[in-house]
Amino acid sequence: MRIARHRIVSTLRERGQQARADWVERELPERVDPAKHTGLLATLRLDPADLADAPSP
Repeated sequence: MRIARHRIVSTLRERGQQARADWVERELPERVDPAKHTGLLATLRLDPADLADAPSP
């Protein structure tokens, strides 16, 4: 399972966390591996299940 970086950025911007969204855009890859970035997602209070891309048919 991968998460599109733009989903993380959009969620942070909706919360008014512009600086964090800017940092994520600069530092994370376009496709984020939630297993590799578990700590970061927890720090940002993001649930990977809410952000995951829909599975391909």
